[in-house]
Amino acid sequence: MIDTSGRFDVVVIGGGPAGQKAAIQTSKAGFRALVVERGSAIGGECVHRGTIPSKTLRETAAALAGLRMRSTVDFRRPLPANLRVELMLQRQREVCNAHERFIGNQLERNGVDWLHGLARFTDPHTLEVRLPGGSRRTIQANAFVIATGSRPRTPDDIPVDHDHVLDSDSVLSMAYLPTSMVVLGGGVIASEFASIFTALDVAVTIIDKAPRPLAFLEPELSRAFVDDFEQRGGTYLGGRSIARFEVDPLQGVTVTLDDGRVVKAQKALCAVGRVAAVRELHLSAAGIALSARGHIPVNEFFQTSAPHIYAVGDVIGPPALAATAMEQGRRAARHALGLPHPATEPVVPVGIYTIPELATVGMTEAEALAKFGDVVVGRAKFSEVARGWISGDTSGFLKLVAAPDGRIVGAHMAGENVTDYIHVAQMAILGGLGVDALIDNIFNFPTMSESYRVAALSLSGQLEQKRLAA
Repeated sequence: MIDTSGRFDVVVIGGGPAGQKAAIQTSKAGFRALVVERGSAIGGECVHRGTIPSKTLRETAAALAGLRMRSTVDFRRPLPANLRVELMLQRQREVCNAHERFIGNQLERNGVDWLHGLARFTDPHTLEVRLPGGSRRTIQANAFVIATGSRPRTPDDIPVDHDHVLDSDSVLSMAYLPTSMVVLGGGVIASEFASIFTALDVAVTIIDKAPRPLAFLEPELSRAFVDDFEQRGGTYLGGRSIARFEVDPLQGVTVTLDDGRVVKAQKALCAVGRVAAVRELHLSAAGIALSARGHIPVNEFFQTSAPHIYAVGDVIGPPALAATAMEQGRRAARHALGLPHPATEPVVPVGIYTIPELATVGMTEAEALAKFGDVVVGRAKFSEVARGWISGDTSGFLKLVAAPDGRIVGAHMAGENVTDYIHVAQMAILGGLGVDALIDNIFNFPTMSESYRVAALSLSGQLEQKRLAA
């Protein structure tokens, strides 16, 4: 049994990626940490309802799409009707169990205690935790880190019933793969699921108010996503609003748009954002209020309006990525403990697991132009490298953005596995490397990483032309 009679240095509420790293950082620094997790197992939404299950389904869909691309045998016949979704998620439990063991062992190895229960603030320095049996335990701490994740945002006019109309938590609970689906939203979750189901032969239509999906990305990446999505049979309807949304238990959903167009589908997925999962925390007792978007406002050190209470991960809003959340948790714990804060902000890569993947790091072309007054852009098509043809990924590309002095300041990629390849650019940006570093060094052959050298050669030629013209 965990001894909660004493005062903890840091109590972390939530056992997902952000909470784990905050607790481990606390323990590694020689302080006493406790994780309070409402779920029966550690891992949070990431392991049990978010990243792991959705990426398990994505692996099935991507493998099928890859097989169709790479083989001369006819694998283009549609999947069987009413295919059970659970058959495509058979490895999910195995992967989840492995993550639970890994995370549990890591917390235990670092001397972090964790408690299964539902936490709520009774005052700014005290938590009341309701345990599964109904008993309650009072816990005090010098600092708290809120890392409870998020839940789907549900608009008032969309009747999410988790049967005909699903959200991002319930979409993988479908008994059978539908024949058609309408996806509401154009963000990361909407785009990922839309591409996954399209690769599984579902007729998918995306409806979004924005003119292009994933609007925070380099426009070329958004275009690449839409082009590939529509080439696989999907439909993107951007810049549209919903005039009427109807559900028929027998016929499915009917969506009437503001321009009169009618879209019918067997299922609908509502993926129009997420809000902080803090409903039971009683934040008002701690003196904390949510933003208009339903997130917890924080400063650059992840402090809330109560300076000893921190918030990290999905509860504070975008970018809402597991990798970013982990670093936020670590930095919040260091600040809470009075440890040196990193002097520089990290260069954060973003990976989006659509089919194909999208990845970005550093500045966009527009951002670099605004900062430096001039910009040089080099591109490499995956059709220009041997591995692109071997893997059947000839539509992908790499876009490198360089400052006028030749330093790499941004990279943007589309194609399978680019969430791995983007780290080459991340290290180049961190190291302040110029174009020559990508030209004068050797990349394995045949690899997709060769595209860095192709793009760098393009950059080098343009830089030389500018030098001669000066």
